[in-house]
Amino acid sequence: MTMRAPIPALWRPLTANAAPAEHGMRMYATKAARNRLTSTSALDHKLSHRHRTLPPLPGLDRPSIDPVHAVSNILYNTPPPSTEPIKRHTLNMFVQDEPGVLARVSGCLAARGVNIDSLVVCATDVQDLSRMCIVLRGQDGTIEQVRRQLEDLVPVWAVVDYTNTKVVERELMLVKISTLGPEYFEADHVGFQQAELEVDQAVKEATGEPEQSVPALSPSEALSIKNDNMRSISELSKQFGGRIVDISDSSVMVEVSAKTSRLDAFFKLVRPFGILECSRTGTMVLPRSPIKSTWSAPSDREEENLEVFDATMLPPG
Repeated sequence: MTMRAPIPALWRPLTANAAPAEHGMRMYATKAARNRLTSTSALDHKLSHRHRTLPPLPGLDRPSIDPVHAVSNILYNTPPPSTEPIKRHTLNMFVQDEPGVLARVSGCLAARGVNIDSLVVCATDVQDLSRMCIVLRGQDGTIEQVRRQLEDLVPVWAVVDYTNTKVVERELMLVKISTLGPEYFEADHVGFQQAELEVDQAVKEATGEPEQSVPALSPSEALSIKNDNMRSISELSKQFGGRIVDISDSSVMVEVSAKTSRLDAFFKLVRPFGILECSRTGTMVLPRSPIKSTWSAPSDREEENLEVFDATMLPPG
């Protein structure tokens, strides 16, 4: 009589006394990892909602032409492009925390010819679940097709379009600004090689353009310029809700957290001082929560026309 080797705990099926998996999701059988999600949990979650009806895709407006031009266009030319405007779309994705998910998402977007303006990935309060915030630009029909294709990926739980939803949008920017002034910034911090400087000088001599030299400053004049620029940068930072996080002898680093459009406005204002370095995190959004009240404001009527997404499609937790 032959004895069978014991089955490893990871492959052992769940017994009748074991706790059933929540929401129809497949769990590991080990005690240490009983509450962890597997790579196919997102697929089980979407299969449990497969009977829901999706809204029709937005139509693409085509220019009206007569039959003669239409036949000629089909035979000899390419179809006319859609007249639908290109908009900025914000997608929030809930994905399984496993290797290769980002590559599959970016590959799906590249196959549709959609460029990513910004992408932020972070962990959530649910174990093995991550959130992606992607900002894209395209037509409504194209982005809706991309959203459905992303939702069909196995490790993707749900994809929510927050384009027409009231959201709180934030982005963090760290920018290092010169305090010497624009002319001294170009002379001291561009970092041209000696060969490039000699070429520029030869071009100026050939064209007869006079060479502009930066005047030398005394220590007192340089200190006065730095203090004036520092004061201006500090006041601009306060107006945009930013703060100074680092100061050196010739530069200052500012941290600003705001909407993308507000950061762009701040960058335009401090750009004349001379930007040494700039780093931005990307856009992060969360939907606003409604306020329950018996009083109705005029803005509430506009919010009724906004798109409301199905909260049941979100992953558990």
